[in-house]
Amino acid sequence: MRQYLALTKPRVVQLIVFCAVIGMLLAEPGWPPLHLAVPATIGIWLVASAAAAFNCLVEQAIDSKMARTAWRPTARGELSTRQALLFSGVLCGLGSALLYWWVNPLTMWLTFATFVGYAVIYTVVLKPMTPQNIVIGGASGAMPPVLGWAALRNDVGPEALVLCLIIFLWTPPHFWALALYRVEDYRRSGLPMLPVTHGSDFTRLNVLLYTLVLFAATLLPFIIGMSGWVYLACAVVLGVWFIAYGWMLWRNYSDALARKTFRFSIWHLSLLFAALLVDHYLLPWL
Repeated sequence: MRQYLALTKPRVVQLIVFCAVIGMLLAEPGWPPLHLAVPATIGIWLVASAAAAFNCLVEQAIDSKMARTAWRPTARGELSTRQALLFSGVLCGLGSALLYWWVNPLTMWLTFATFVGYAVIYTVVLKPMTPQNIVIGGASGAMPPVLGWAALRNDVGPEALVLCLIIFLWTPPHFWALALYRVEDYRRSGLPMLPVTHGSDFTRLNVLLYTLVLFAATLLPFIIGMSGWVYLACAVVLGVWFIAYGWMLWRNYSDALARKTFRFSIWHLSLLFAALLVDHYLLPWL
C-alpha cells in the first residue's frame, strides 16, 4: 500500500487539490454545497493521483537515474508496469465516473483533459523534446482552480481563468529553481531542462523575469473586482518577496539559495490563494 501511495505523489497532489478547493470556494458567495464539493474534491484527487502514477510509469527509466526520484517504486522495480498501469487506470476511471455522475460532465471532461495534458502531452511528448517543456506543460498544472470552479458553477468563468493564469506563470520559476540545484540529475537523465541546455545564468534570468510577470498577474484579482485590499496587500508582499529571491538568485547564485527559492515558491502560491480565500469571506463583512 505504501508503494502504491508513493506512486500518487501525495505532496504534489495535495497542492493540486488545495487549488481545486480554492476554486470551489471562490465560485460561491457563501459555503459551497457539500453534495457537489465533496465528490468533486474526491474525483479530482483520484484523477490527479492517476496522472501522477502514470507519470511514474512512463518515467521509470529516467527516475532511476535521478537521486530525487530513484526511490519511487517503479524506478526500483518494486511495482511492475502492469501493476502501475492498472492502478492508474482504476483511479482515473473511478474519479471520472464520480465527477460525471455526481458533479457534472463538464468537470469530468476538463479533469480528463488535464490528465491527458499532464500524463501524455507533457510527460511523453514535451518533457523529452524541449527545454520549454515546463512552460507549455504548465497549462495542465494550472487547471485545478478551473476544475473546482466548473464543479460548482458548471461553466468556466473569467475569475477561474485568472487563477489558472497565476499558476501558469508561477510554475516556471518554481520548477526552474528546483532544476538549478538538481541540474546534474537532469543531465544524467538526458532530459533537456533549461539549466542543462542553456546554462545556469540564462535560467536564473528567466526565473527573475517570470517572477516579475507573475507579480503583475497576481494583481488581476483585485483589478477585476474579484478581491479586496486584504488580498492586494498580501499579493504585493508575497510578490516582492518572490522577486527578491529571483534577484538574489540571478546576482549571487548558490544551491542553498535555489533550495530556499523553491521552498518559498510553494509558500508563495499557498499563502496567495489562502489570502484570496480570506478576502472572499471577509469582504462582505467590511
